[in-house]
Amino acid sequence: MSADTPDMSDLTHPGDDGPGFDLGPLPSVPAVAPAAPPAPYRVLARKYRPQTFADLIGQEAMVRTLGNAFASGRIAQAYILTGVRGVGKTTTARILARALNYEPADGPVGGGAPTLDMPVLGRHCRDIIESRHVDVQEMDAASNTGIGDIREIIEAARYKPVLARYKVFIIDEVHMLSTAAFNGLLKTLEEPPEHVKFIFATTEIRKVPVTVLSRTQRFDLRRVEAGTLARHLQGICTAEGVGIDAEALSLIARAAEGSVRDALSLLDQAIAHSGGQATGGMVHGEQVRALLGLADRGRVIDLFEALMKGDIAQALTELREQYDSGADPAVVIADLAEFTHLVTRMKILPETADDAALVEAERLRGREFARGLSMRVLSRAWQMLTKGLGEVQQAAKPMQAAEMVLVRLAYAADLPTPDEALRRLRDGAPEAPAGRPSGGGGAPMGGGSGGGGSAMAATAPRSFPAPTSAPSAAPTAASHLSVASRATPRPAAPAPTPTPGLAVASFEDLVALAAARRDLKLKFALENSVRLVAFEDGQMEVALAPGGAPNLIQELQSKLSEWTGRRWLVALSREEGEPTLAEKAAAQRDAMMTGVRADPLVAAALARFPGATIVDVRSLAPEEPAGFTGDADMTDADLMAARDDGPGADDEIEF
Repeated sequence: MSADTPDMSDLTHPGDDGPGFDLGPLPSVPAVAPAAPPAPYRVLARKYRPQTFADLIGQEAMVRTLGNAFASGRIAQAYILTGVRGVGKTTTARILARALNYEPADGPVGGGAPTLDMPVLGRHCRDIIESRHVDVQEMDAASNTGIGDIREIIEAARYKPVLARYKVFIIDEVHMLSTAAFNGLLKTLEEPPEHVKFIFATTEIRKVPVTVLSRTQRFDLRRVEAGTLARHLQGICTAEGVGIDAEALSLIARAAEGSVRDALSLLDQAIAHSGGQATGGMVHGEQVRALLGLADRGRVIDLFEALMKGDIAQALTELREQYDSGADPAVVIADLAEFTHLVTRMKILPETADDAALVEAERLRGREFARGLSMRVLSRAWQMLTKGLGEVQQAAKPMQAAEMVLVRLAYAADLPTPDEALRRLRDGAPEAPAGRPSGGGGAPMGGGSGGGGSAMAATAPRSFPAPTSAPSAAPTAASHLSVASRATPRPAAPAPTPTPGLAVASFEDLVALAAARRDLKLKFALENSVRLVAFEDGQMEVALAPGGAPNLIQELQSKLSEWTGRRWLVALSREEGEPTLAEKAAAQRDAMMTGVRADPLVAAALARFPGATIVDVRSLAPEEPAGFTGDADMTDADLMAARDDGPGADDEIEF
């Protein structure tokens, strides 16, 4: 060490044994606790998964059945839960496993009994909920399909549970098991040890062998109704501190199609899209429509109204505006079909408008359309929209295909239904003014089931103005029919002249009338297919023999009304009725054959000529009265008298 270098050995801290400098107390450094990592985000579908049967929505029938079974001790050895996606099959299986093994946490070990009443978490509940209980085993049959996986379950079922009351095996998507796996499970499933329970879940119940279904109790989990689902989503939004309007809830509930998981996933996405939870804002219907690519319900109703009025220009403009706003043409057509179905249901069941899932515009305007549109117009619109939806989905340019669907629908609004067209041709209805749809500015929108051609504006409480640009390029329905009749006149076929006041006293007279009118097909049907129950002039009740034509009743009623000039009522009875005329004739012929064989002369002839048989017995009386020619100059009374009275007393025997 050099002389210039200080000796640092004398510099000591207080408390050292040698001399040195006193540096004083060292500053204290505060202890900093490590920051706790933020809790990972859990999606709403997992965060709000039901924990008890009371939390399940829309499955009241299943909960009631299981509650009664547990209360009476009638607990089956195996259950199978089926339903569409997202209705709670796996969740219900876990809740059922908890109910089977429920033990109060503050009670003795092994105490209690299976129950659906689980107000607080029991001794095994947390482990079962988190899928880590040693006695509750879950298996995904989609990835464990073989007989080897089932063999492990069979081996484990031999041993008693370690902690819980029952050893429960939950097999999800059980329909994915192989045939060998199903067969290997049958014996254990039918006669399991008393400490073993099986719970199966599947979305494809038809793929599960009937041998498995017959060994289990089946529960079908229903789709959750849109109104119930909307209320459930509202409660979750309240718990999350997120504002959401009624239209957004309705859109999400209907888009989920009864699946709770789908609804919660869409709600999670809608909250993120609108920033509702982060900014404290609202989730609005416009945001949900933009998220799902849906069209505005109000604008869809406006488009429907334009189509029903035949205003094609307004309809095409509205479709283009919705397309420019981001709506898919196929979705617009599907929404139109859905609204048509809604209006039809409101017309048949007015209480449909009370559904909580409907928005206010659908409820109010749907009622107006239901009062103003006839059932035939709605049915025609539904058929055209459903057929057009397939065309739009398969078209290379969907927008053009959608426009053509609207063109067809708008122009069909000007056309009468087939029965109205026939009535106009028969009655000679005047043509509608040119450039104006027949019926006062729209489709035949008569209210009621038998609506005729009255306009919707005259029946609905809301006034619908006439379209500013009606389809003037095409003539109206009445003008179509009138022009066609003037351009191509065709001679009408001469209709049979009815005879006013013609009485038909009996069923045999009816058969004779059919023969007189040269309707041999109907005559044959009356003789061979009709069994008479009751008959009087103007009405009859019949039953059909096996093989009778289903449309015979309508044809008979129409022909009788046409021939007699009076309205006939022909009813189909459930009674057996009398034998047909052909059966009566056959029975009478058999009786005649029996009587002839008993005649002494015939018996002697048969004995004199061995091998001879009686082939037929025919009446010597003429089948038609003298002078019958079938000429057109004969009166109906003569024709009625010309009927066949059956075999006479004198018979000709043919050997």
